[in-house]
Amino acid sequence: MTKANPYRGFVTALADTLAAAKELPLGGFVPPDAAAPAAGSPTALIFAPHPDDECVIGALPLRLKRELGFDVVNVAVTQGSREDRRAERWQELSEGCAWLGFGLVATGEGGLTEIKPETRSENPVHWQAAVDVIAGIIAERKPKVVFFPHDDDWNRTHLGTHLLLVDALGRQPRDFVCLVVETEFWGAMDDPNLMIGSSTEDLADLLAALSCHAGEVRRNPYHLRLPGWMMDNVRRGGELVLGQGRPAPDLAFATLYRLRLWRDGGFRSVLEEGRAMAATQDLAALFSL
Repeated sequence: MTKANPYRGFVTALADTLAAAKELPLGGFVPPDAAAPAAGSPTALIFAPHPDDECVIGALPLRLKRELGFDVVNVAVTQGSREDRRAERWQELSEGCAWLGFGLVATGEGGLTEIKPETRSENPVHWQAAVDVIAGIIAERKPKVVFFPHDDDWNRTHLGTHLLLVDALGRQPRDFVCLVVETEFWGAMDDPNLMIGSSTEDLADLLAALSCHAGEVRRNPYHLRLPGWMMDNVRRGGELVLGQGRPAPDLAFATLYRLRLWRDGGFRSVLEEGRAMAATQDLAALFSL
């Protein structure tokens, strides 16, 4: 039996690749030519708590755009907590969305502020004004799918965005129906029911778009660690989505979500069991509402 560790080369290659990737450019890319969404295309709205969240959770929105022809629009709920950085972050966000072919909508000059759970109870006037903005965007755009953080995503603005969307959906007419996709980043979901695989091409495009948020990734190059997070999602998702003790699907990169239906003023189940969708599998059956 050899005494050499057969995994040393694997680990060394990963570390070397990560180190080399720190020299890659941050943004400044010319976006590829992208056709405008076809008339009558279904709309998917991403309600991003911060600029950059649209990239971190963007695996499924990107596939909906590229494979099913969705008009994907990112709604910038806030533009960050630092007022001095908001104009710069908007420019970075615009560049990243252009790279992915996502539309972009502002919620007002500088974005909404104080989108936190405590604002809902402590400053109801401010909160209801924010709900009015989000409810109006939903009413105008009539999305088939909405994306927003799940209810335990740790970061205060992520938690606030979840409550904001629940309240805004509750303002819609009783017959309003859409698919709701809850996302995770800071806090992992206990009960995701959908694992979406990404191709290397899609993941590379998400990283390029995320690198456009240069002011953020310079202090913490989390764009380079996104592939590692998506690899770990395969480990977690094999158990949490497909069932404890089940074999993990043969995916390299995946993102976990919770898919439900909004109908009659509340959440409704839409999947009888968890689903894992490889990058080559057709999403139409899940998103043909």
